[in-house]
Amino acid sequence: MNAARGTFSPERFVCAEEAASFLGVNRRFLLALARKGIAGAYPIGTGDFRKTWVFKLSELAAAIDHRHSRFSQDKPRYDPDQGSPR
Repeated sequence: MNAARGTFSPERFVCAEEAASFLGVNRRFLLALARKGIAGAYPIGTGDFRKTWVFKLSELAAAIDHRHSRFSQDKPRYDPDQGSPR
């Protein structure tokens, strides 16, 4: 939001290369996540076989953060003072 004018500027979409760089992952891995439905990925076009994907970085970051926090709560962390987890 532009406070001086009181207008809202929507977040821009970015290409797969930029989104992958932002996340620190390979472009092909990101596209695989997009096909599986990760939040923040949007297909453009009408092709059945190939789609062009665009991404919103804030939604990708939130999706990754949500998945990370969910998995870290499910499993207890390894404590080296407790010995082997087996």
